[in-house]
This record gives sequence, structure tokens and C-alpha cells, in this order.
Amino acid sequence: MTAHYPTLTGAIATYPPAVSPAKHPLPARNLADFARSVTVFTLAAEDLGSLVERARIDLPGLAAQEAVLRVMRHNPDSVWGIGRRGGQALVPEGFVGFLMLKEEGVRRLIAGTFDACEPDLELLSAQNEKPAGIYLWAMWARNNLVAGIPLAFEKMFTPLYKDADLYARAVTLDGKRLLETMGFQPGASYEKLSNGGLHSLRRSDVHSEAPIYDRYNGRSPDKAIAVTVARSIEDIMRVVSIRSAVFVSEQECPYLEEFDGNDFSSTHLLGYVGNEPAACLRIRYFADFAKIERLAVRKEFRKLRVALQLVEAGIELCQAKGYQRLYGHAQKRLVKFWSQFGFEVFDDAQEFVFSDFDYVEMHMVTPKRSNAITIGIDPYLIIRPEGRWHRPGILEQSRSRPVTRPSVERGAA
Repeated sequence: MTAHYPTLTGAIATYPPAVSPAKHPLPARNLADFARSVTVFTLAAEDLGSLVERARIDLPGLAAQEAVLRVMRHNPDSVWGIGRRGGQALVPEGFVGFLMLKEEGVRRLIAGTFDACEPDLELLSAQNEKPAGIYLWAMWARNNLVAGIPLAFEKMFTPLYKDADLYARAVTLDGKRLLETMGFQPGASYEKLSNGGLHSLRRSDVHSEAPIYDRYNGRSPDKAIAVTVARSIEDIMRVVSIRSAVFVSEQECPYLEEFDGNDFSSTHLLGYVGNEPAACLRIRYFADFAKIERLAVRKEFRKLRVALQLVEAGIELCQAKGYQRLYGHAQKRLVKFWSQFGFEVFDDAQEFVFSDFDYVEMHMVTPKRSNAITIGIDPYLIIRPEGRWHRPGILEQSRSRPVTRPSVERGAA
């Protein structure tokens, strides 16, 4: 039961195209609204035949019924029916299917060698067994039954499944919109593998393959500390708010001295405690060194380790960009803090004053990273979003399109 072909050229469709996608990211916040008219339930084997045949009209790539039954027997949580409330009996009129993948199953999915038309049960986890990843096998729902899709996804947020990343492939524009509305991001990775044609929804806060500067996913548990690169105007507003509270208010720094004209030529990191922006850091880049600066932590979070993770993330980000020499201006009272990361006051370091505090120059030299970003690596990696070089970017999806040079061809005509 899949629109995912053996060659990984298809995977998900929602119909009709006019249906608006859900407006809430997963896990759904308005389940009561969804549940008023629709419900989801474990699909019985006897309901499968007619449902799959109807869905096959819209999704010709669906797997054979026998393959679906094998998966359902192996793990009954794999297929969920969608029906309307209010009738005498639940009649499935739509469905959502998941494949609970073991580690090797995830590897093959990302590598593009996983056959979802005839899933190998050896690659699938059984019921009550924690999966390494979950693949959205297929979903089919018409008209207002689309509201049942978030209800089905809620089953994947139970304790057994909540830490497994979700993967999907959109083969229609509506499917892509629906996935991204629910929180899926273009691109998928696992260990050292990546696939720009898949979408993924990361659910754990610390992934072994995710660098420390890209571990906040918008859904952190209370008091969990995570860092991300500021990538939007809203993120920059968070940075401005934190620095205004710390530097302008607490340290009485004049506004024009704090916001010095360098903020739009810098990388900013945000540190979160739970889902609350708690700290920020700025990095500026020069020919042979990077300058780490403007570390600010809201006072209510200073007893936590958010400052430590933020600085460590900044150092790792600079190393990823190929910088070995890092430089900073440390308030003299904070020299010991910066020393714990490897910074030191160097020979001929200057002492100086600005914004009413005394400072001293410090630097550190880090080992050269073998996987630092340099000329000669995959050019698609260089054009990925800042700090997300470990994940396929949106532009990698375009490489599957033929070269058309639309503006040039129109001009030639």
C-alpha cells in the first residue's frame, strides 16, 4: 500500500488538490476539532481489499494487497483507517500507512535501495519494538476526511514511537504542502547518508548525526538545552530581545553601541531552554580568523549550561567553516569563563575599554577539521542553509529537473 516505487520515484499523494492542508504542525494541537467529524482506528484485514482498490485509482503505485497484509500481521500499528463519526459501525474511507524501520531499513531508505512495494520484514520492527525511523508509506483521504490524517499521525507520538524520526516523499504539490504544514522539512539524513528527495520530521533533540549548532527543532522538552542558527527575521527579533535585556537594560549599554551595524553581516546562534529563547551569540568572519562575540544569557537562565553549549556550538560552527584561529574580546572579569574553552590571553594582547567595561584580547587555535567546508567538495553542500551542511537542502531537489534555461530560451525566441 504505497505510492513509493522500488526506485524511490514516488511516495505520497493527497486528493483532491483543492483541499487545504492542515494548519497545525505535528503533534496536532487541535485534536478536539479534528475528532468531531472523523476518527482513526486499526484497519482490519477484511476492510483492506475494497479500500485499496478505490485508492488505487488515485495511487496506481500501491503495493499488492498481500504485501500490505504481511506488514499488518507483522505490526498492526502500520495501517490506520480513517472513518466518519456518527454511524452504527466504523467504515474506513481513507487510510494512513507507516513502515516502522529498523536501523538497516532506515539506511536503505536514505540510500534509495529500500523496496516499499515488497517490504522485507527483516527490515521492519514488530509491534512493541522501538523503531529506528518511521516511513510514511502512503496516505489516501478525500474531502473532509483529510482531517483524519493528523489523528493518524498522533499514533506516532506515543512513547514507543515518539523519538523516531519520520520520513516521507511527496509526489504532488499538495502532498508537499501538507507535509511541510505538519512540520516536515525537505531533505533527510541518517548517519553519513543523505537524500534530498525525501522529507523528514526530526523528533529527538540530540541526533548523533546533528552538530551541536543545529539541534533545536521547535519542540524541545522543558529545560532541555539546544542551539540553532538564526535563520529568519523572527529569530533575529529573538536575538535583539535577549541582547536588549542583557546589555542595554542590565549593563546599561547605549543602544547605538550595542547595535553597532554588524548584525546583518554576521551569523547568530540562539540557545533555547525548552522552547524559550534564553541566550544568543554572534560570529563575524575575517580572512584568517573568526570572531566570537556578543554572548548574552537572560538572567533567569544563568544557572543552567546554556552559555556553555552556545559557545561550544559557536566554536564547532567556525571549525566546520574551516577556521582554525578564533578570536574574541573578553570582559576582564570573564577571562576564566572563556579559558575553559581553550581561549587564552596571547602575547601582546591589548587591554581596552568600550561601553564602560574593560576588555582584553583572547584567542584560541583549533585543529584543522578533515571535513571542513572547502573548495572541491560537493557543490550542493556549499549552497545548503547556514549550519545545515549535514542535511540535504532545497536546491538539491532541483537537480532532478532537466536544464531548460527558461529566461534564456524566451529571449532567444
